[in-house]
Amino acid sequence: MDMTNWLQKRVRLSPKETALVFEGKTETFEEIYQAAENLAGKLFFQGVRKDDRVAILGKNDRLTFLLIHALQQIGAETLFLNNRLTKKEIAYQLENANVKEVIVSDIFLDKVNSGISYTELIQGEYKQPDILTTWDLTKVASIMYTSGTTGKPKGVIQTYDNHWWSAVSSVLNLGLTEHDSWLCVVPIFHISGLSIMMRSVIYGIPVYLEEHFEEEKITKMLLSGEISTISVVTSMLERLLRVHDGGYHSNLRTVLLGGGPANKATLEVCKERNIPLVQSFGMTETASQIVTLSPKEALTKIGSSGKALFPAEVKIAADGEILLKGPSITPGYLHNEEATKKAFLDGWFKTGDIGCLDEAGFLFVLERRSDLIISGGENIYPTEIEQVISNYEPVQEVAVVGKADLKWGSVPVAYIVASDGFNEADLRTICQTNLASYKIPKQFVLVESLPKTASGKIKRNQLKEN
Repeated sequence: MDMTNWLQKRVRLSPKETALVFEGKTETFEEIYQAAENLAGKLFFQGVRKDDRVAILGKNDRLTFLLIHALQQIGAETLFLNNRLTKKEIAYQLENANVKEVIVSDIFLDKVNSGISYTELIQGEYKQPDILTTWDLTKVASIMYTSGTTGKPKGVIQTYDNHWWSAVSSVLNLGLTEHDSWLCVVPIFHISGLSIMMRSVIYGIPVYLEEHFEEEKITKMLLSGEISTISVVTSMLERLLRVHDGGYHSNLRTVLLGGGPANKATLEVCKERNIPLVQSFGMTETASQIVTLSPKEALTKIGSSGKALFPAEVKIAADGEILLKGPSITPGYLHNEEATKKAFLDGWFKTGDIGCLDEAGFLFVLERRSDLIISGGENIYPTEIEQVISNYEPVQEVAVVGKADLKWGSVPVAYIVASDGFNEADLRTICQTNLASYKIPKQFVLVESLPKTASGKIKRNQLKEN
């Protein structure tokens, strides 16, 4: 199926509407298109053509935002590189993806062996580009390597069709008003950030792009009335709750929570403060959220990720694994036919997560299958333990992982970021009151911070290796 170039279409529909707000500067869709077309010409001069695979190593800034649009205007496939990776990790992805070119923000030049710097690109010559007026929605728009919390990262293919249906699915659930805007504090090299860019063009709403997540600044923005939607992960939400003890401006319609389950104490705080928190479930392979609560259900179904969005379906396999089906799901993994075959079961995508559906069809995500701890034949869900530990006030963050044990096979160990006043004996008493003996962590390890991926997910494998 073909469709008019999204950015060109948006310019025809609403050229003077705000597209981007970055560092206090506002730009319209018309201005964004002109800037993207200029960059496309500079990319064209460098030899980038339709269907070429080009990697971007950048950050949340205006130029990276424009580069993404510029590559789409040409019809190139964009490989998004996580700027927190090491040079070795990036080299693996570049080699595995077989990219033609790498465009690199000047501050990350030491992470690649070769590439075109942002400065070199901007200062380079312009050649009239061949801009696509229509897009084949089956074409690859983006490639993102999974964070690699387990095993070698795999390149997830995302088509224009995937992005389209993700955007349509979301708006059918969350709704749309002429005053909407989306605050992007998540990385645009991650699906949560890129999906905001795609929705901006499809919906015709502005993106407020932030380079870093600074809770005091974000709080002021949420109180100002200029933001209607923000996407966050649990750690961001908890930081916001710590710096402000009330609600936000009534214009804030949705605080979209992804990146893993939040503990119930955090969810209850949001309910008490009337914060419009909407839990969701999605992944790189689903082009962002695919199961989401509706705003009406957000305060009554605490702990649930919601129901499958309109074009999608969810079911639970016999072993408890969450299976998904829908048009936003990836066609597969780049250069990895074996992994692609393993990811699907009779047309259903295997998420690797364990969950359950209640009688009304609401999904509750319980655990990553790989995070499940089997101790002496008993299944232990780290999330259950983490929720109990999180109720102890000095605990700021916690992650429970399984460690090898000669007697039991595996036992739970808790890694904790704590404030002053932490007392292990007090915490152990809380655990003894609320958990079966085999679920109580054998160790409580205090750490300054928990290792996380760029999307905010805890790197449990790294903790297991400690």
